[in-house]
Amino acid sequence: MEVNFDLTLIWAFLIAFAIYAYVALDGFDLGIGILFPFFPVGADRDQAMNSVAPVWDGNETWLVLGGGGLFAAFPLAYAILMTAFYPPIIVMLLALVFRGVAFEFRWRDPGHRRFWDAAFCGGSFVAALMQGIVLGAMLQGVEVEGRTYAGGWFDWLTPFSIMTGISVVIGYALLGATWLLWKTEGEAQEIARRFAWYGFVGTVGAIGAVSLATLFLDHTYYEKWFAFPGVIYTAQVPLVTAILCFGFLQSMRGGREVWPFIISQVLFLVTLIGLGISIFPYAVPVALTIWDVAAPEKSQIFMLVGAGTMVPIILAYTVYAYWVFRGKVGHEGYH
Repeated sequence: MEVNFDLTLIWAFLIAFAIYAYVALDGFDLGIGILFPFFPVGADRDQAMNSVAPVWDGNETWLVLGGGGLFAAFPLAYAILMTAFYPPIIVMLLALVFRGVAFEFRWRDPGHRRFWDAAFCGGSFVAALMQGIVLGAMLQGVEVEGRTYAGGWFDWLTPFSIMTGISVVIGYALLGATWLLWKTEGEAQEIARRFAWYGFVGTVGAIGAVSLATLFLDHTYYEKWFAFPGVIYTAQVPLVTAILCFGFLQSMRGGREVWPFIISQVLFLVTLIGLGISIFPYAVPVALTIWDVAAPEKSQIFMLVGAGTMVPIILAYTVYAYWVFRGKVGHEGYH
């Protein structure tokens, strides 16, 4: 089967873009759910939830695009990875369902608000944890024989994948805290500021721990980062990370509200780039490359026309929605 080299790379980039867009947008509203129990019942919790009520469902569009794009452009990778990660993915989707229902029922069913608050928090935490576990399980590799998954039902559950799961929870909490620092006021903002500090320290520690542990998963990862002359380029990733950390500290000490959120988002982008450096060109690390699992050229072209039409529309809608609901939430809310 002939595969167009450029089309395969374009589709790999599109899926990576969709994954980052999902992490950047849905990450902070999952983070709000993770931090939800630390906000007092009443106006502060209402502020936190109202800050994402107009946009949370649109944020999850990118998860659909990433999963659908993987299925369409790299069907063999989709078949192998889904088979390997069925349990955590199913749990993640169920958690997102509970969380989504809680958004609506919390307002419409005030008599059971405590239950819906628990569903919102629990769904957010479990969804973030499962996403991190899937990431870790993918990094450590899956057992492939021929063109099928040959591992067991619980191969995804390892100390490394649990560590990456907890790391994603901490990272999302940082995004949630910095978002609330920007969008809320009063006591809610002070709570968000405190947890932004906690989240920053935890996220930096998690990045260091996961990065170090990844090097021992497979010699391929070690060579990607330390083999000469590639190390000249890969060394820029920790350098940029250090600069971002310094910028975050300065913005927090200066009492800034917007910049901590922006810097946190860029920090996630840099970690995604680092992840791409480790994985590329594998779609199923370290067994099958993106060219091994790519769809036929005509299929890629056909789907690229659709993606080229829909992605700009989704981006335009997303920008418009955030523009309309810009500014502080206040105590009156939007919902």
